[in-house]
Amino acid sequence: MKGALTAEFSEGDILFLVETVDPALLSKIDTIKDDPDIIEGMMEHEARRLLQRIMLMSEETITTTISPRFLFEILLRTARRELESQAYTVERTATQKIPVFDTPEVVNFLSNKVVLKYLADMLTSFTRIESFTLPIRVRKGIWRKIRFNDMDIDSLVRFCQTVDEERRFGFYKRIADLCLFILGMFPEYVTMDYRYPSSGEARPRLFGRLRRSAEDYEEEGRRFYKLAGEHRDATLLDLTEILQQLHDKFNLAKKPLNYISEHFLRFRKERLFPSLSTN
Repeated sequence: MKGALTAEFSEGDILFLVETVDPALLSKIDTIKDDPDIIEGMMEHEARRLLQRIMLMSEETITTTISPRFLFEILLRTARRELESQAYTVERTATQKIPVFDTPEVVNFLSNKVVLKYLADMLTSFTRIESFTLPIRVRKGIWRKIRFNDMDIDSLVRFCQTVDEERRFGFYKRIADLCLFILGMFPEYVTMDYRYPSSGEARPRLFGRLRRSAEDYEEEGRRFYKLAGEHRDATLLDLTEILQQLHDKFNLAKKPLNYISEHFLRFRKERLFPSLSTN
């Protein structure tokens, strides 16, 4: 459909794409930006070259030159390409690294265009934090203000429990996405928050906040993707199938995010994403 990617990517994204792939095509940029197939082909076949140029830029230059959405799609496409040549993925515990021979499954999962687009959109949503204070009716004549942060699982769960089922879809989806995001992009946070790094023993629970293990994040992520996928709004938004896939293959979905975190954004992700320490 003509013009479909104009909304998905900015004009700066398309300019960056064409400049990187072939500057001689700049004279045809008006035609290119209205042809999703050309843009898709350029991004798919030149992902490594695009990423190489991006990695030479400062964080400030990246954020003023291209959109987060464009950046994350390039990162995901490059991760998929590089994983094709890997014998295994790596899962980390508090004390060791474990090779898992699942790269064909991870690559196949990320080869689904719908999955790749969803993950790029999800990562983009975490480049900003939103906090809300909403009045909730406790009982007749009595209202209470509830504050929640959309980077805080506990507050999202508490708020979700106070609203009617018909309004819960966005909360279900955000909680699931947050579990996947933290486990995928900040696995070291999960390890450090839940266990002492030297002994591997679980830390004591903090007052007012749960400490979650990697298994806890995966269990909650799967549960809330299932709830989101079964909600009527998922059908209305044509998200039922992708949410079900994320429920079924949560562990595969985190692997390309782990790869991006470790290989591409290791020293940059704190600036791209809000600090988890604010939760």
